[in-house]
Amino acid sequence: MKRVISSLLIATALVGSAIQPAAARDHHHHYNTGRVIAGGVAAGVVGGLIGGAIANSGPRYVDGPRYVEPAPRCWYEDRDVRNRYDGGYHTETVRVCE
Repeated sequence: MKRVISSLLIATALVGSAIQPAAARDHHHHYNTGRVIAGGVAAGVVGGLIGGAIANSGPRYVDGPRYVEPAPRCWYEDRDVRNRYDGGYHTETVRVCE
């Protein structure tokens, strides 16, 4: 029902703006003080409000709470690492995670 009413409102606005009285068509724009611009801005604001209401009128889907595994606990340790060139050992800082 909302869509029917909003469609009728939009159609009425379009037809009303397309049909002008004869006096308005024959009027020369010598005394234009910005009423046309203000009318256009007002029509844009009203159209935006109506369009936004129509666009946001649908159902909303919200995800429920989900289980999220906690991130692993990590730290850095100094460990002895075998040196592949001469068979000895050296100390490196290594990231260790649980």
